[in-house]
Amino acid sequence: MKWLTRGGLLAALCVGAAIGWGLGWRGLLVLLAFFISGSLLTQLAVGPGGGAQRTARQVLANGGVAAGAALLGGAEAWSVAVAALAAATADTWATEIGSFSPWTPRMVTTWASVPAGTSGGITLLGTAGGVAGAAGMAGLAALLQPRGGGGGGAPVSAAIVVVAGLAGMAVDSLLGATAQGLFECPACAARTERAGAVCHEPVVLIKGWRWLDNDGVNLAATLTGAGVAVGWRLLH
Repeated sequence: MKWLTRGGLLAALCVGAAIGWGLGWRGLLVLLAFFISGSLLTQLAVGPGGGAQRTARQVLANGGVAAGAALLGGAEAWSVAVAALAAATADTWATEIGSFSPWTPRMVTTWASVPAGTSGGITLLGTAGGVAGAAGMAGLAALLQPRGGGGGGAPVSAAIVVVAGLAGMAVDSLLGATAQGLFECPACAARTERAGAVCHEPVVLIKGWRWLDNDGVNLAATLTGAGVAVGWRLLH
């Protein structure tokens, strides 16, 4: 079972080293919980041996913010890293669990029915999965968080971790519906989210920003989760 490309593995090792250095074994357990749960859900959704391997860009988009927080250290390191990983987990769980929905996804901005897998499309089952992912990370963080300000900073409220996870998931859906690049083949109208793809002809941009792909949206989601934790710290 190979979940990562060679570059993805190298990126994962770097993220793990940064979090381990800054947050110790507690941070590594939270990171592993995100990675293993997300990978297992992907395998469950697409079947054994299916699904694309995660690349370095994907690994950094989901874990880079947490790694950066761990490296910067300070009192906010734990809360920011955990919040970022909660956002990544909520988004991943929502996507993979939502693939089992018996109902057609609806675009988050217009509520119009869209094909399964469309960026910005949400389902009740997927949303529930995202809530479960955020809550699971919050529970794990509450169990593992350092006491007395040691091991990467002061503890964070489990409720804030859940809010951070859900905020990241919401931003992911909104950006997917509005700003993420969508391209179309001029000859057959087939659509893709990959810039530079060639179908019958080179695809052309029909919506969003050319440079904003799914990895960029995932990065924005984790930044949002981290931002919730930073905001909470500033108010307390």
